[in-house]
Amino acid sequence: MSNSKNPLRGRGASDNPVNRFEGNYIDYDVDEETGEKPAPKTKLIADHTNSVITYNKSEDIGFNASINPYRGCEHGCIYCYARPYHEYLGYSSGLDFESKIIVKYDAPELLKKELGETKWKPQIIAMSGVTDIYQPIERKLELTRRCLEVMAEYRNPVGLITKNYLITRDIDVLCELNDYNCVSVTISITTLDKDLAGVMEPRTSRPKRRLEAIKQLSSAGIPVGVNVAPIIPGLTDHECAKILEKAAAAGATHAGYTMLRLPYKVKDMFSEWLGQHYPERKKKVLNKILDIRDGKLNNSEWGTRMKGEGNFAQQISDLFKVQTKKLGLNERTQKLTTDHFIRPSGSQLKLF
Repeated sequence: MSNSKNPLRGRGASDNPVNRFEGNYIDYDVDEETGEKPAPKTKLIADHTNSVITYNKSEDIGFNASINPYRGCEHGCIYCYARPYHEYLGYSSGLDFESKIIVKYDAPELLKKELGETKWKPQIIAMSGVTDIYQPIERKLELTRRCLEVMAEYRNPVGLITKNYLITRDIDVLCELNDYNCVSVTISITTLDKDLAGVMEPRTSRPKRRLEAIKQLSSAGIPVGVNVAPIIPGLTDHECAKILEKAAAAGATHAGYTMLRLPYKVKDMFSEWLGQHYPERKKKVLNKILDIRDGKLNNSEWGTRMKGEGNFAQQISDLFKVQTKKLGLNERTQKLTTDHFIRPSGSQLKLF
């Protein structure tokens, strides 16, 4: 393994931690002239699995079915709890996660097939439950857009969450879904500091653009909210109230939050990242994380993993309740419906 731990421009991770299942990995080459490790270029890898809808069994996640045309995420958020999923594919949760993107090129066709089957029970489908459906490659491939067009054709309700302004491209399709009360959007905002976002979430839309996305979606009549996530103790927690205020002013009607989660190798990468970019805050941040995670950097227990525990976690919870009430957020619960679900005649004919 290379010992190079310098930050890589445009990437969140600076190396590839060893895959916990395989115990090794192929390292990126070091430039012979400079001795530096260049940031890897993004590589797209075809996913040939024959289904696109996956099902969730976690008790503290508010959806059962989800789809995502992409695994891995070029956004490169250093804190991303989804990084370890890449290890199941034989890759690393570090640079591999953000540079080797698994693409389900036939996701729209698979989705249409599955929604058209009589065994499909109409229900809300979540998009971006793990990685972001509007990551940069979506601009070219348009797999998310085409999946939304299938949802609109069947009038199947969908909830979307993203950090990317690119979602505004699809306002026309989202309006079609909204005509039948079949869509809800959440924009995640971690910080309002564009410089912090630039090194922590290198290929996401900057905070100002995310607020603009909320404004445009709201202006189009699409139910949109904000997820203050993740809240990073000692680094971004002081921004919680301001993020809610800015989002509400942009037109958000609902809000949620999650505390930082650092499963498996993510805790080591995040700790290293703090040392690279915010060494003066590293000790404070890690101590506060230990405080909300019962003395550990991560606690995966259902019921506490999303919000944390202890005095500091309670302070954040109380602040959130006060601010959302003050701003009029979460006053009206947006309930999506399957009442309008249809199977177009063409899809029904294909069943016989």
